[in-house]
Amino acid sequence: MRSLIAILAFALLVAACGSAEDATSTSTGATDTTTTIPDNPTGTTMPFQTGELVRLDVPRATPQPTDDQYAAVVRGDIELGLDLLRSVAGEDNTMLSPYSIATALSMLYPGARGETAEEVAAVLNLEVSDETLHAVRNAIDLALLAEPPPQSSDDERVPFAIRPANSSWGQGGYPFIEEYLQILAEQYGAGLRLLDFAGDPEGSREIINAWVEDVTEDRIKDLIPAGVISGLTRMVLVNAIWFKANWAEQFDSALTTDDPFTLASGESVTVPTMHGNVPAGYAVNDKFEAVRLRYAGDAAMVVAVPRSGSLTELVAGLTADDLDIDWDSYDVEVSLPLFEFEAEIALKDALIELGMVKAFNEPFGPDGADLTGITELRELFVSDALHKTFIAVDESGTEAAAATALIMSLTSAPQPATFTADQPFLFWIEHSSTGEMLFLGQVTDPR
Repeated sequence: MRSLIAILAFALLVAACGSAEDATSTSTGATDTTTTIPDNPTGTTMPFQTGELVRLDVPRATPQPTDDQYAAVVRGDIELGLDLLRSVAGEDNTMLSPYSIATALSMLYPGARGETAEEVAAVLNLEVSDETLHAVRNAIDLALLAEPPPQSSDDERVPFAIRPANSSWGQGGYPFIEEYLQILAEQYGAGLRLLDFAGDPEGSREIINAWVEDVTEDRIKDLIPAGVISGLTRMVLVNAIWFKANWAEQFDSALTTDDPFTLASGESVTVPTMHGNVPAGYAVNDKFEAVRLRYAGDAAMVVAVPRSGSLTELVAGLTADDLDIDWDSYDVEVSLPLFEFEAEIALKDALIELGMVKAFNEPFGPDGADLTGITELRELFVSDALHKTFIAVDESGTEAAAATALIMSLTSAPQPATFTADQPFLFWIEHSSTGEMLFLGQVTDPR
């Protein structure tokens, strides 16, 4: 049985420009011991163990943001997702995770200062206080991690699952600021794991990639390519998310047929297309026609087809308000192609295009990065930003986190509607309880 697995991971590689002498340290065997941050004079290193978890002695916070605070942060994530999609989407299938990228940038943000911080905030479309931002990020992660209601004994579908994970990786003995590490631990559940970037950059890369593979069920491999981590790397921030869910109303594979699909070029190709009459949200406006397909949990996929013009033209003019749809309930005759693809976007270039420039500049002069919230030494900058995704959609469903409340809420008699995705279309997967946009993409060719 094919399944849809949507996994997204993002890494910020922070490289130091200190001297080779300052970068020297020695690694020993790995350990899972929990420790506190040792005092560390500037410019020196301390003994450490590779893989040692350095977590401040604070529990993860359990915030309760207001609805307005949630909405402000989620709206910013949706705008970021649309901005990035406009930047990276060409003529090919593309997907990214607004949630994953925004979370990783939020982990970087408390370490930035001055104009560097202002640019990160602008990319995040930040309209709340710093304290509120971290509280909402924490609350969203905790909501995604919440256990879904148990399935009934006669429900043979694969259980609904979602797995968000944050981690931070730092050079052993490097003088990180305690307050910064406390935010990572308290609000993101990301205790610092010590690695020997200076002495063994390739081994450090393999350890991080192995962690990403583990939390994404091996769907994201080699997130960080060879050569990206060097002896000058001092910190790597990673967010990963793995999602699996069945449709609330599954499609019958016996009804899947080879149907025409019109590419952006006007060429008609034949693709396997699933068909079904399902209770779903349906909406149409002057920009697009859309269907909202529920999962057996607290999530849904929205598929939107342009009313006129091309998909590129549709994406170019979309705002977060356009995606805040007032859904009506229908019995929808759905025709949707099966699709599966991997994507890797040039995230660094895209963020620079959106105005986040200084963080990527070496920390010299007025235009250099200021990450002195991470360390008092002004020597860090973001050397790379990486993002990979995978998705597969079939008759059974998709993979993500959700709650069953959406399935049980359909109490009114549905209206009839027909939705056919036989041309390039936009899609996104949303976490229903928080409204967070987990994934956003386009399908231009389902083959």
